Amino acid sequence: MTGLTPAAERRERILREAVRQGLLDAERSQLAAFVDLDGVAATVESLHRAFPSSPPVLHAFAAKANCLVPVLAELRRLGMGCEVATAGELARALAAGFAPERIVFDSPAKTEGELRHALGLGVTVNADNHQELARIDRALGGRVPVSRIGVRVNSQLGGGSIAAMSTATSTSKFGIPLADPGSRQRLLRAYHDHPWLTWVHTHAGSQGCPLDLMAGGVGQAVAFAEEVNASLGRRQVVGIDIGGGLPVNFADDETTPTFDTYVRQLRAQAPALFSGRYEIVTEFGRSVLAKNGFTAAYVEYTKSMGGRPIAVTHAGVQVATRTVFNPDAWPLRIEAHDASGRAKRGGPVRQDIAGPACFAGDLLARDRALPLLEPGDIVTVPDTGAYYFSTPFHYNSLPEPAVHGVRTSGGGGVRFELLRPAQDPWDVPVFEPAAGMR
Repeated sequence: MTGLTPAAERRERILREAVRQGLLDAERSQLAAFVDLDGVAATVESLHRAFPSSPPVLHAFAAKANCLVPVLAELRRLGMGCEVATAGELARALAAGFAPERIVFDSPAKTEGELRHALGLGVTVNADNHQELARIDRALGGRVPVSRIGVRVNSQLGGGSIAAMSTATSTSKFGIPLADPGSRQRLLRAYHDHPWLTWVHTHAGSQGCPLDLMAGGVGQAVAFAEEVNASLGRRQVVGIDIGGGLPVNFADDETTPTFDTYVRQLRAQAPALFSGRYEIVTEFGRSVLAKNGFTAAYVEYTKSMGGRPIAVTHAGVQVATRTVFNPDAWPLRIEAHDASGRAKRGGPVRQDIAGPACFAGDLLARDRALPLLEPGDIVTVPDTGAYYFSTPFHYNSLPEPAVHGVRTSGGGGVRFELLRPAQDPWDVPVFEPAAGMR
């Protein structure tokens, strides 16, 4: 008996093979990240199963959660679309091979040029405000759009436990409010005036938001769509984009809540969503990738300060930015391994797990009980497949780590695919200054 969960045993198996193959090395590659592609496929399958097959549902992966082009391409092969929030993410989605009609463009700050480009391609566009609607109208110039076009509405139902992740507050920067005086009537007039407005979009928030708040926001969006169609006497709104935001359990290896749990909540609070009158788009990101990735780093030094052991590792703020700057909202688990990648045994010792950056707050974990770490050991950080190593922070010019995709065979084999090469810290780009600057 190893005492490890099946997921932890799988991480150990991957880590030991990565060490054996030199993908992790105390001298050459002290930090690396891994995406479990088998796990990704299983998660996407569970997402497809949770929602009905009719009317059509487009599950558009939120590219911000992991914008590596090979990861996006893998999700495309698994039948997903892609939700993008910037021109850069749109470029990555196209590079990954997504057809424009399977891309959804959401942003509160789209430029006129970006709107013209997206509409010219046939990308779905969700407008954030009335000024953007006017820009879209000018860009269309009276033409019938190829794109699906919707409006993001804010139900203003409230927030969750992490303010920065809550987008259905009364003063959120996103969308058009439904509860402000006169706002709902003005938005109804916009649908009357623009027959090309055929979708409604909402997203109440993500990590820290309870499912009833998220489902309640969807219920408000569906109710507004029903109001539009009733007031027009025809079916103008044909689809609802319910956003994403399913929170992730970072406390252990259990996947909770599940997509099935969320769909049950949606059926209870937004039954008309499944009436057959509306196509559906989802925009899940963190819940698809987080638990299917982990980071691994060597312990370089250990010391004791004020009686507390400290392990200095090569993983810190550059790959765990949210955790370092807001540890209470974004705690991460730490697992201890020896130099071969095998899980360490021994009694728990409370210790700090520090990163390499040059400021005191660069800590992955504070006062964490683990087998006592020593130089040459390896720590792994589970649940980092979304928003962590895929979006590095370049503080101290710390290099981006290599990211490896992983597939396993029934016979026990482990196969790695390079998704992003490690950045060479010594390869410094040199820009020739303009003549007037010399």
